[in-house]
Amino acid sequence: MLQPLPAAEERRPDDIHSWLRLTLCLLLGTIGSVGMWAVVVVLPGVQADFAVERADASLPYTAAMIGFAAGNVLIGRYVDRMGVALPVALAGVALGSGFILSCFAQSVWQFALLQALVGFGASSTFGPLIADISHWFERRRGIAVAAAASGNYLAGVVWPTVIKLMLAGTGWRVTFLYIGIFCIVTIVPLALLLRPRPPAASPLGSDGMPTGLRRRAGPSPFSPPVLQGLLIVAGVACCVAMSMPQVHIVAYCVDLGYGVARGAEMLSLMLAGGIVSRLASGFIADYIGGARTVLIGSVLQCLALILYIPWDGLASLYIVSLVFGLSQGGIVPSYAIIVREYLPAREAGQRVGIVIMATIAGMALGGWMSGFIYDLTGSYQAAFLNGIAWNLLNIAVILLILLRRPSTAPAAA
Repeated sequence: MLQPLPAAEERRPDDIHSWLRLTLCLLLGTIGSVGMWAVVVVLPGVQADFAVERADASLPYTAAMIGFAAGNVLIGRYVDRMGVALPVALAGVALGSGFILSCFAQSVWQFALLQALVGFGASSTFGPLIADISHWFERRRGIAVAAAASGNYLAGVVWPTVIKLMLAGTGWRVTFLYIGIFCIVTIVPLALLLRPRPPAASPLGSDGMPTGLRRRAGPSPFSPPVLQGLLIVAGVACCVAMSMPQVHIVAYCVDLGYGVARGAEMLSLMLAGGIVSRLASGFIADYIGGARTVLIGSVLQCLALILYIPWDGLASLYIVSLVFGLSQGGIVPSYAIIVREYLPAREAGQRVGIVIMATIAGMALGGWMSGFIYDLTGSYQAAFLNGIAWNLLNIAVILLILLRRPSTAPAAA
């Protein structure tokens, strides 16, 4: 006979209930993050259907990312106040409804507006789940946050292949209808399993931090508002760079004559590498902290972007896409680790949501910007150079955080 879960004060961080909850978060992230990747795969079909330029065809992705960014903040605030279960369930309904209604769009602008609703719903399975799971772990918080965030990339491995197969038989409109129904009937019941509240935190040490965290996080290098602002800049910059291959790899392969199928395979390969990178980065962050982990990932991402410029052969693109995925996957979840190391725990949902919003704003800006540069130049080469420049800005901000002497403000729990 199943035993009821123990009360929050009887549970402890990193226990078996924490790991079971992490499994649920990973599953929800894998399902819900279809809202980020579906529009990437159907981009060429949408462009042909609505007879628009590449920049206009990129607008639905930008709209989805705007909705995703806003949802991470708004839903994150409610998660801080009332827990994660009900907000995620309601957002799952919004996600599915956005896909279903997209089937009936008659213009690219209508389609873009509905993709904003899709992005808003999908956001509940990323930032809010990352913030929630961070309360359930202390000693293994880095790997737990990274694993929860990996649902986003696991979706990028699974969904492009599934959508590619569905497109061959039904077209993008019917494909979106099936996806919408699937999201509603799976996300709502899974979200309601997340109703238990977080366990009690470990006792605080003399420095005001849980004892499990003292080994890797020292005093904050800046006051909370300044650190939050720097993380916003860093998040935008790294994700403008990150968006170039992730958003346009399918269209890039079509332009080179390799077709949609090859582009979808490269996207899946890229995101499979991202899963490995996220898990490895989470493990590393448990020992060296979030900021140093971001710096390692950002430098590697910049080097991978440079590799796209000289090599555009089919085999080369598969290799470079895998290298890119292995380089950058751990960057975004490491921002959440920085937030939990230095900023107040009671505001984790909102503050993690703000940083995630910045990263998604960077993805939205970069996705549109790369399409705009393509329309101006007729080539993606300049778009890759633009991504490299933004990547260098991210590296500069993280170095500033690391090299700054700690502020006199006490460290956060």
